[in-house]
Amino acid sequence: MERLRIVIVEDHPMFRKGLRALISSVADFEVVGEASDGDQAVQVALDLLPDVVLMDLQLPGQSGISAIREIVAASPTTRILVVTLFDDDDSVFAALRAGARGYILKDTDETDMIRAIRTIAAGESLFSAAVASRVLAFFATPRPVASQAFPSLTTREREILHLLARGRSNAAIAVELSLSVKTIANNVSNIFSKLQVADRSEAIVRARDAGLG
Repeated sequence: MERLRIVIVEDHPMFRKGLRALISSVADFEVVGEASDGDQAVQVALDLLPDVVLMDLQLPGQSGISAIREIVAASPTTRILVVTLFDDDDSVFAALRAGARGYILKDTDETDMIRAIRTIAAGESLFSAAVASRVLAFFATPRPVASQAFPSLTTREREILHLLARGRSNAAIAVELSLSVKTIANNVSNIFSKLQVADRSEAIVRARDAGLG
């Protein structure tokens, strides 16, 4: 019997242990590796090339979102199932844009967790009920125009984000706005914090989705 090869990425030892016990109880499932931070997740996944990675989002080191993006880019046949506490829109859509094939919450019962792993391994997508309702609501709601997006940003930060979305480097933005590179870097850092994104690529995706760029 061919087993589904699974990697668990989770920084909380007790929850990781629980997932491992659940997976080990299923005859055709096999835990082939574990990771407790984002950098290790990428390394383990690319070394082992599992069928499915169970990925937490809040991790030491690089974020789960960033790790998903790296794994999917290097190993498109590896399916990512997010298993997390967070069901906010930013987390859900950042994970899906990064390449996750499913998104469930940590309070999912054991039967549904097993079903989710099988579904993702089969190449389909699956969301927990709470997440599915958010996805449906997102597509049912008119998209914001650029002028209304990211109200927490200052005018200068929005201007810089617009240029980031156009693919400009910090140095190029500094020249275009007649500011120092350090000033641009500080503003970019503030943008990341306000948008709750881990890196430049996530910020660019958010900006373009909102009509900037």
